[in-house]
Amino acid sequence: MERIICLLIGYVLGLFQTAYIYGKLHGIDIRDYGSGNAGTTNTMRVLGTKAGLIVLLGDILKCIMAVVAANLLFGKSHADIIYLLKLYAAAGAILGHNFPFYLHFKGGKGIAATAGLILSFHPYFIPVGVILFFGAFCTTHYVSLGSLLVYAGFMIEMVVLGQMGVFGMNQAQLIELYIIAAFLTIMAYYKHRENIVRLLKGEERKTYLTHKKDKKESEGSKA
Repeated sequence: MERIICLLIGYVLGLFQTAYIYGKLHGIDIRDYGSGNAGTTNTMRVLGTKAGLIVLLGDILKCIMAVVAANLLFGKSHADIIYLLKLYAAAGAILGHNFPFYLHFKGGKGIAATAGLILSFHPYFIPVGVILFFGAFCTTHYVSLGSLLVYAGFMIEMVVLGQMGVFGMNQAQLIELYIIAAFLTIMAYYKHRENIVRLLKGEERKTYLTHKKDKKESEGSKA
């Protein structure tokens, strides 16, 4: 029952569609512009860096809130499986973000929400996630590549730390933890399937933190 509760709490919090709400406040449905994705990168490209950062913060916070809620509710009564419950809550938030029922299940790709998971799940995940994402983004300016590397690192680190006993759970509980982590990883890669194709073809769009650089890149690609 506690697993379902955490999943539902996460899903409800994930329904707070920051990009969609921000876009509506500015008179547009963000899903009708750019890539059509209700997430940070598309918001940044359509409405600017400030808008993108606001959306990023909102999506990160809703997943952190889900994990914190799970910890507050079950941290003492279910201390032996608290990491599993925190992952259920985070998974719910990511599912709510990606598939909001009131928007016909058309949301984002869950990367910013996943950043919230990495920041709140266990301290060991933070440095690896930061290095993988910003290492890839700063050298290539491909948000999608950084995102995919973060998930690959997340999955690998989850198994390594689990088998090292960091989470303090038995093997059956760890397998359940790995299954959820694998589900989130597969979902992220599926949501990025078009990005993966463009990356392989060398056609993926680069993202910069200023429109000036973005415009320069676009003009350079046309030349």
